[in-house]
Amino acid sequence: MYLEVNGRQTFFSHGNGKLAAGQPNVVFLHGAGMEHSLWVLPARYFARHHYNVCALDFPGHGRSEGDALQSIQALADWVATALDAFFDTQLAGQTEGASKKSAIVGHSMGALVALDFAARYPARTRALALLGTATPMPVTDSLLAAAKANDHAAIDMANAWSHSSFGQMGGNENPGMSMTMSGQRLLERAGADVFYTDLNACNNFVEGEERLAEVAVETLVLVGNQDRMTSPLSALAVAEKISNSRLVRLDSCGHAILSEQPNAALDALKTIV
Repeated sequence: MYLEVNGRQTFFSHGNGKLAAGQPNVVFLHGAGMEHSLWVLPARYFARHHYNVCALDFPGHGRSEGDALQSIQALADWVATALDAFFDTQLAGQTEGASKKSAIVGHSMGALVALDFAARYPARTRALALLGTATPMPVTDSLLAAAKANDHAAIDMANAWSHSSFGQMGGNENPGMSMTMSGQRLLERAGADVFYTDLNACNNFVEGEERLAEVAVETLVLVGNQDRMTSPLSALAVAEKISNSRLVRLDSCGHAILSEQPNAALDALKTIV
C-alpha cells in the first residue's frame, strides 16, 4: 500500500494480512540498498498469526519516493513519522498506550536505525531484534569509494562478503532460490547514489555505544557466524552492552541471514516479536 509521508508517496507492506486494533505490531527495517521484500517470509508469517505487520521502504528505496536520507538518526525520525501515518490511517486512531508500541526488527543498516529508534522512542518500542549488527559499523574505504562512483564493484564486494561459503555454493532451504543472485539483483535495483548514501550513514553513526546503554526493552541479537560485513565479535559486543538481551548464533550463515538461514531466523524472531 502507499501512504504519504512528509509529502512523498511511501510504500508499506502489511504481509498480505489483516490489520486490526488490538493485535500486536511488528515493524521491519531493511538494510543498505535494500527494500521491504527482504522480509517476505517473516512478514507473511506474522501477518497470518494475527500481527499488524509494517515492512516499509525507506525514502528513495524500493517503491518509496524521495531522496535517501543521509544519517541513521534521520532515518529513525522518519520511521517515527511513517509509523504515525501507517498505524493512524490503517487502525483508525490506535495511538495510545501499549497499542502504540511495536516490536522493531532491523537488518544491517536497519539494525542501526532500529537501535536508534528504540533508544530515542522507548514509549513506541515493545521489543527489539537486531540482525547482522555492529556498532560502530565501519565500511571499508574500497567499498565506500566504489559505491560513491556507482561502480558495480560495490555490489560485487558487498554481495560476496554478505554470503558464507555455504551460501555461495547454493544449498538454499527454499527450492529454486539463488541466494547470491537475489542479493545482487536487489542491490542493482537501487537508484544512483542510494547504496553509497546508506553505507556512509552506517559509517558515520558514532552514537551507537550511547544508544546501547539506553535500550531497556527485551532485545534479540541474531548473528551469522560467517558474517564478513559485520563481524560476529562486534555483534557479541552489542549483545553484552544491552542490559536485557539474548544472542542467537547461526552456523553456515553470513550477513545475508534472511536468505541463507530464513527458517532459523524466523524461529528466533518468534521468540521475541
